Amino acid sequence: MPKRPELNLYARAIQCLAKREYSRAELRARLLTQVESGSNVDEVLDELENRGRLSDSRVVEQTLRIRRSRFGMQRIAFELRQKGIDEKLVCEAMPELKDSELEVARGVWQKKFGVFPEDDREKARQIRFLQSRGFAQDVIFKVLRGI
Repeated sequence: MPKRPELNLYARAIQCLAKREYSRAELRARLLTQVESGSNVDEVLDELENRGRLSDSRVVEQTLRIRRSRFGMQRIAFELRQKGIDEKLVCEAMPELKDSELEVARGVWQKKFGVFPEDDREKARQIRFLQSRGFAQDVIFKVLRGI
């Protein structure tokens, strides 16, 4: 079996970005595991940003597009922070999420349960489910009241 030729750091970064969007922090962490010294990792990341191939704002847009139909504002914000997205970009995305949160929560609840809880135990179960999806308390109670 022929040995795979060593790729330079820039080529490895491009290979990663060809598969999916990475935030700068995610790509930096991934590249650091593949090199012995991290001295030029930041230079490569700067070059990728300058050429428009690496963008945290695109990561935010992609995450919103993919996760919006299944998760609440709190969960999406948490995931963006986990990806190392700047707090300013996370805050800019929040108004867009807040506008549609109630209708998304209703859709998620309808798909999972579809009927209002008959007792406190079932109500607690439905609340926990919606909380785990990242919906705010006030939104959850509006959904369960049928508002």
